[in-house]
This record gives sequence, C-alpha cells and structure tokens, in this order.
Amino acid sequence: MLRARSLTLALSALLSLSTVAACGSDSDAPTKVSARTASLGTLTPGVIKVAVQPYAPYTSVQGNKIVGLDGDILAHAAKKLGLEIKPQVTDFAGMLAGVQSRRVDITIGGVAWSADRQKQGLFTDPPYYSPPAMAVRNGKTYQTVDDLKGLNLGTVEGYVWVKSIQDVPGAKLHAYPDANGVFDDLGAGRVDVGFLDPLIIIAAQKQRPELKISTQYLTPPTAAQVKAKPSYQYFQPYQTGFYLPKQDTKLEKAISAQIDAMYQNGEMATLVKKYGGDPEQFLKPAAEVATARRGVDRPSDWTPPSISQ
Repeated sequence: MLRARSLTLALSALLSLSTVAACGSDSDAPTKVSARTASLGTLTPGVIKVAVQPYAPYTSVQGNKIVGLDGDILAHAAKKLGLEIKPQVTDFAGMLAGVQSRRVDITIGGVAWSADRQKQGLFTDPPYYSPPAMAVRNGKTYQTVDDLKGLNLGTVEGYVWVKSIQDVPGAKLHAYPDANGVFDDLGAGRVDVGFLDPLIIIAAQKQRPELKISTQYLTPPTAAQVKAKPSYQYFQPYQTGFYLPKQDTKLEKAISAQIDAMYQNGEMATLVKKYGGDPEQFLKPAAEVATARRGVDRPSDWTPPSISQ
C-alpha cells in the first residue's frame, strides 16, 4: 500500500465511510452469473465492489475501470473468476472502513499486512512485496536508519512510516495528506527524505524531473534495532495484500489462488516490470516477511508466493 499504512483506524476512518459510494442494488448484477461465480458470496452476485483511492501507478480509476499495478492484478483474477469490477472511489481510511463494515467486497492499492489489521479483515496472499523505498534529492545518499538521525523526514498521514519516523532520534516528522506534498517539500529542500511506496517515487522521477530526486532503498534495521524500537519494523520490507471483510473467506481463497498462479506463470513479473518495478525486489519475500503470517492468519508451515529462485 504500497503502500504501508497505519495500523489502526482513527476517528477519520469512521467519518470517511460517508465518502464511499453506496454499494448499489441487485440491479447492478450481470444478467447471467454462473453458479461457481455466485458461490463466491460477493455483495452482488457476479460483481466485485472495490473501494479504491487514486494512487497511481498502483491504483487509479479511469471511467469505470481501475488501472495500475493493483488494478491489473485484480482485473486478471476477476476475469478468471467471472466477476465484474465496480470501483468506488474513497480515501485510504474509507478503504479500510468500507471493508471492515462490509460495505464493499474488497480494497486494493498496496495495503500493508499487519497482525492488527488482519484481526478486522482478511488478507489475500501477497500480490507483491514492497522494499523500504526513500525519495531523496539527487546527490544525497542515506543507507541506514542511523543516517536518518536529525533529518526532516516526510511521509503521508496514516502510513506506518509515521510510527517509525517518530522514533528516529532527532528526526522531525512531516506528514502530508498525499504524496504530492512530500514531493513538493522534498524538491524545495524542506524535507530530506520522503518515505513512500517505490513505484510512486519511480513514477515521480519520470513525471517531475524538475524535482531532481532519486530512489534509494534503506538497509533494513537489524533484529536488535527492531527489538529495541519495535516501530523500526516498518523500515523493513513489508508484504501487501488485497483486503476483504472477515466473512468472505471463500472469495479470499479464490483470489489468493489466482495471485499464486500469477507468480508461477510469469504474469506477476510481467505486470511489475510494466510499472517500473524490479521483480527481484517485488516478488521475493525477505526472511522476516516470509514468516510473519505463520500461525497468525496462515498455517504454521505456510510458504508465501515467490518467483523462482
């Protein structure tokens, strides 16, 4: 979520429920729906209602179509399952709240898996993993958490990096409503490092060359550092997932199966490369990521999807 996001819903999440469009009636349903598709249990048979925030190149809505990396992955899975996608545009808090209140079937867009978040919803298998990316001004190099001490660090309100930044000694947090604010202040020199999802930074480098920024990947903190400051775990690579209501176990399993197949047949690598990502970074889980869900919302012997070693 891509996008790494906050672990709890604040009051704003509840308020933003009103920004999610109404779920629609059964008149939205396709005229012919197979028994297999109907058995998936979506709110409207044959339709998958998706809460989504404009977050290119992960998600963006053009007409009635979700485009971007997450949009393409879901479109592939939905086609295999016979589902018609109906997007509902909201903000990030509304995405989570829409799922947790079952006003939508699913939300996508780089949502980070967390032990807390899975208590209130279901996560699919990870469509991709997200390395700890930093937007920095050209000519500057930051490699470790220690390099961040005393700096001005920016991210978007509600992202999990807020917690990490707040624990960096001497660092000053700059939180913005969206990524544009991070990039604007980075280009102006008011921020030293911006923590955002990697494809967002890669896209900004191409679309806004006047910012003179580059993408760097933070060396993950050691186990000892994370033990001393648990919030530093969010400076590690994280796994994303599509997020569904707790009741929708059959739909989650069906979409997870499609995601796993896309790793195996090369489709996932093709899509990651389409949006500027490196499959070696995005489709191979780090050791701590591979084990995080075992015994939590996956069996103790679960192996997360990965491209061939």
